[in-house]
Amino acid sequence: MTEIDQRLGPEFFDRVQRRVRDGLRAEGFDAFLSDHPEDIAYLSGFFHHPSERPVAIWIESDGRVVLLLPELEREYAQTQSAHAELVAFQEYPGVVSPFTAFASAVGGGRRRVGFATTISFARLAAARESLPAAEFVPSDLLTRSRFVKFPEEVALHREAARVTDRMLEAGVALVKEAIAGGLELPTEAELERHVTATGTRTMYTEHRNVVVASLLAGGLVYSGANSAFPHGLPSVNRLRAGDTFMLSLGCAVGGRFVEGERTFVLGEPTQDQRRFHDTIHRAQRIGRETIRAGLECREANRLCLDVIREAGLGEYIRHRQGHGIGLGMHEPPWLEDGDPTLLEEGMIVSNEPGIYVPGHAGYRISDSMLVTAEGAEALTTYPRSLDDCTIAL
Repeated sequence: MTEIDQRLGPEFFDRVQRRVRDGLRAEGFDAFLSDHPEDIAYLSGFFHHPSERPVAIWIESDGRVVLLLPELEREYAQTQSAHAELVAFQEYPGVVSPFTAFASAVGGGRRRVGFATTISFARLAAARESLPAAEFVPSDLLTRSRFVKFPEEVALHREAARVTDRMLEAGVALVKEAIAGGLELPTEAELERHVTATGTRTMYTEHRNVVVASLLAGGLVYSGANSAFPHGLPSVNRLRAGDTFMLSLGCAVGGRFVEGERTFVLGEPTQDQRRFHDTIHRAQRIGRETIRAGLECREANRLCLDVIREAGLGEYIRHRQGHGIGLGMHEPPWLEDGDPTLLEEGMIVSNEPGIYVPGHAGYRISDSMLVTAEGAEALTTYPRSLDDCTIAL
C-alpha cells in the first residue's frame, strides 16, 4: 500500500486560511483570536501540548496569520513547518507579559476582533489589556469553518478509520486467542493496552511524519456492569463467560480523529442480550440510512433514537445519537435534540446510539460517517450484527 504522510502541506493551510478570511469578511471581523489547540493546528499545522504558557493564533481578514508561543516552542513549531508568522515570548508570567509581545507584533488601532469562546477569562483579559482600542466579540466562526472537511482531511480520516478497524480486529483476536489456548481472558486494562499498541504500532510502521495529537490511539474497554457507564474507564475487571463487553476505540491520523465502537457477547447470547443488541443495531442502521446533507442534526437524532423508544427501551437512553468529529474526537455539530444545524456534504459525524442497563451492561455501536451528496458513508466498517459480534466459547 502507499505510505501515508500525516503532515499536510502549505497549500492546504493556504486554503484553510482563505476560507477563514472569507468568513471574517462576511461577518464583519477584522481579525480572529483563539488559543484552542485544535484551532491552532487547523490554521497553522502546529500541534502542541497546552500548558500555562499561552499559545494563541491571530488571523486577519486582509492576510496576516500570527502564532504567539513561548520561546521554548519556537524550534518545535519550525520543525512542524507552522504556517504562520511566529512571535515568541521568553517565559511566563514574564517580565513582559506574553500578550504585550503579541500586541507589539500585530499593532494597535481600532479593530473588530472575533474570539473563540473556549478562551479562558484570564487570557481574554490579557488580550483586551494589550489591545485596548480593539472591540472583542465572541464568535463560533472558526468552529463553523472546521465543519466541512477538505479532501486532504477526508483522506486522513479514512486512514484513521482503517487503523481503528484494525484495532477492533486486534481486540477480538486477543480474546479468541485466550479462549483457544485455554488461558485466562484478558482484563479490560490489558485489552485496552493491546488495542492501543496495535493502533500506534500501525501508524509508526506504515506512516511518515506521525502527528501526535491529544489521543494518538486508544479508547474505552469495559465489560459487564462496568459497560453500563457510557464513559466508564478500563479497570482490572477480567472478562468472563457470558459477559457483554464493549470496545470503544479510535485514533487520530494527521490529527484527524475517527471512532469505531462495537459491543460483543462472550458465549451464546441470552434473550435479553439479543434484544438489547438487536435494538441498537437497528437504531444504528437507521442512523446510517438517514444521515444526509440538508437534514437537521436534531432530526437525525430523533429518527435514530425513536427506534430505541419504539422498542420499549427508551428508559435506558443516556445520550444523543452523535457528534461532529475532526481535529477533536468530540466537536460540533451535535446530533442532539437542541442542535438545528443542517448537515452538509463533507461533514464527519459519529452515529452511536446506545442503551445502558444498570447492573447489567451497556450496548453501543458507533461509526464515523462522512456526509456525502447521496447520503452518508460509514468510514469504519467492522461488522455490526450480534452474530458477527458473538465470540464463541
